[in-house]
Amino acid sequence: MTADVWLPLPPDEIDGLPEGPRYHYWNGAEEYPADPADCAFYVVPYMTPDPVTLRPLPELTGVQVVQTLSAGVDFLLPALGQLPTGVRVCNARGVHEASTAELALTLTLSALRGVPGFVRAQDRGEWNGGFRPSLADRTVMIVGYGSIGSAIEDRLVPFEVTRVIRVARSARTTERGPVHPFTDLPALLPEVDVVILSTPLTDTTRHLVDAGFLARMKDGALLVNVARGPVVETKALLAELADGRITAALDVTDPEPLPREHPLWTAPGVLISPHVGGPTSAFRPRAERLLADQLTRFVNREPLRNVILTTGS
Repeated sequence: MTADVWLPLPPDEIDGLPEGPRYHYWNGAEEYPADPADCAFYVVPYMTPDPVTLRPLPELTGVQVVQTLSAGVDFLLPALGQLPTGVRVCNARGVHEASTAELALTLTLSALRGVPGFVRAQDRGEWNGGFRPSLADRTVMIVGYGSIGSAIEDRLVPFEVTRVIRVARSARTTERGPVHPFTDLPALLPEVDVVILSTPLTDTTRHLVDAGFLARMKDGALLVNVARGPVVETKALLAELADGRITAALDVTDPEPLPREHPLWTAPGVLISPHVGGPTSAFRPRAERLLADQLTRFVNREPLRNVILTTGS
């Protein structure tokens, strides 16, 4: 197969790329490495502003595959109309599960055990002890039980949680037990000590965590968001945080990046990390393996992995 492939990683640094395509390195530079009309396989640059990554789309008139290196493809959806019909859009399932699940546990444990307060006390030279909540013997809900949600549960098990409640868009059964549909949330939320959000951002999940959702959370519960910022209605969250009824640990926010003067920075009981669920040392080797496998499948005209949608369908 002779086709142009645009990669955001230098091709000579990726083991296992198949022979045949013409590989071009483009990570968002102002100048394109080749004519976009000749690009058949476009790998979207990772952690690059949306206007940059979406800029080539109208000119990718011959593209067949758009591959992201992120778990979510929500940033692409508004621009899909600029692509030809029949383009397969693939996400990076298999790349971010470990690192995102690690962060979910890090945020949960840090928020429960009061680590932010310890760090501030250290800065002041103060020794502040006392009892804090434990993750052990708690009921945890995972909202968005896909590959990342499953990886989060893998890491919860050793911490001796009492129960894990799995929730997704539709009901199903797994080896670990049932997955409840979103419609069960009102009945389930009052039972939960920690809610971890790992759902994709879609029309269904935008503001899924609204005032009604938050009001049903039990007093003292913790909300952890490693999904997307707009899954949570920020105004409603601020209202619940104001009186200290619940706490939150957020890797993603709405808006994002969070402006310097935004009230979330100073809201009581909030731990914020700057959307770092994916970018770790685990990213690069997993991303390279995914690209080598996908491009081998593409060259050999085999089914691709992780196809989320096909344009025009």
